[in-house]
Amino acid sequence: MNLLKLAIVSCGFLGCSPFAPGTVGTLGGVAIAFLLKDTENYLVWSLVTCAVLYAITAPLGRWAETYAKKKDPGIFVMDEVIGYLITVAWTRGPSLTALVVAFFVFRFFDILKPPPARQMEHIGGGHGILLDDVMAGLWGLATMVVARLLIDVPWTVGGA
Repeated sequence: MNLLKLAIVSCGFLGCSPFAPGTVGTLGGVAIAFLLKDTENYLVWSLVTCAVLYAITAPLGRWAETYAKKKDPGIFVMDEVIGYLITVAWTRGPSLTALVVAFFVFRFFDILKPPPARQMEHIGGGHGILLDDVMAGLWGLATMVVARLLIDVPWTVGGA
């Protein structure tokens, strides 16, 4: 059962990377966004995916902390996956350009943790692990919206 829980919180063991597990784990979000990018109702599917992942992984936060013997352990990367999906949450599927730019934008805000992201870390268990990255994802989304308004590149599948 521990192996299954580890597989879930580490996004298929991406979070078990010995080097930069948060960055490697974010690639799970990139993969999910890539798979969803051509779907009709991309935004709905992205938000449903975020909600389901949150509901499944929030209760596993305390388990992950006990398993890793530390608060907000590096193996728990579903927070990065959710945060990244929020960063690319818009009405149409993101282009490859958007997927790459969003990766760096999200990682920047995940590391920087601007308010109130840093404060969310003080919440205990799974919610504390997840909510700081949700906030980083919202900062990332705001940045991506501004980038889409100012920079003329194909941000979505099929154009604009």
